[in-house]
Amino acid sequence: MADPAVRLLRLLGLLQRRPLWGGADLAEHLGVDPRSIRRDVEQLRGLGYHVEGIAGAGGGYRLSGGTNVPPMLFEDDEAMAVAVVLGLSAGAALPGMERSTLSALAKLDRLLPPRLRTQLSALRAATVSLVPPTEIVSTESLIALAQACDNHLNAAFAYRAYDGRRSDRRVEPHRLVATDRRWYLVAYDLDRQDWRTFRVDRTSLVTLPGHTFVPRDLDDPARMVALAISTTVYEYRAVVRVEASAAEMAARIAPYEGTVTSDADGHVILELGADDFTWLASYLIGLGLNFEVIEPEDFRDQMALLGQRLIQEHQPTTRVDP
Repeated sequence: MADPAVRLLRLLGLLQRRPLWGGADLAEHLGVDPRSIRRDVEQLRGLGYHVEGIAGAGGGYRLSGGTNVPPMLFEDDEAMAVAVVLGLSAGAALPGMERSTLSALAKLDRLLPPRLRTQLSALRAATVSLVPPTEIVSTESLIALAQACDNHLNAAFAYRAYDGRRSDRRVEPHRLVATDRRWYLVAYDLDRQDWRTFRVDRTSLVTLPGHTFVPRDLDDPARMVALAISTTVYEYRAVVRVEASAAEMAARIAPYEGTVTSDADGHVILELGADDFTWLASYLIGLGLNFEVIEPEDFRDQMALLGQRLIQEHQPTTRVDP
């Protein structure tokens, strides 16, 4: 007779494979008597699996949904399908599902046998995405960095900055932040002795040496990413007071376009960046809201000149009745 724990797993696999099993069929598959099947079913129920017993002709045992999600057993093809779908979801940074997707993908990746891991790597390498190449995210890197954040493990990787410069980084990973189909890592850079944000699609050769660290305090990693991607990489940074509520501006301004904070007078302060003041002016005008440029002075002066020119060139015409 097989070990009871092994038999229990085999029973669970059979119940997950087919909607309904007769007790005699299960006993035959497992090489035990029906009494052992009834005992094993009770153990599964004790572990949180909702196994229904259906009496009468054509009855048997059926695995159905309970109040919690119990562990599931997958066939090889099922595990591959789930890993592929989770990998695509992680690469797309689906809003609201980032952490759960990564957690599930990390668990599955740890449990895949070598033969399936090799097949999955080959499939990922051969897959072409319609997403622009600069936004393709390595699921392997995401998994490693998610594990590093959760377990407080140091990480090392090669990084390509926005201007093409390459460097080797040693960091203490803090959080992964997803926005606009991109993943960002917030981490403490050990060589630069400061907090940094990194686009995960620009990382490569991610390794976890195995050294742990005590997490440092950081109030708002999401805001740090928002500031980095909306102002830091641009030549100009503008601060604008807008006559609108914070809720209204949050609905109009994506996190990668600018950051919004409430002002004392009930308006909001919008911080955003650009490489061209002309584009920035057209963007602000396109919001359709009253606003005032606070800084920089050069941009404020250009907005004043633009306003004067528009007034001069668009004076209302005087209509003379015949």
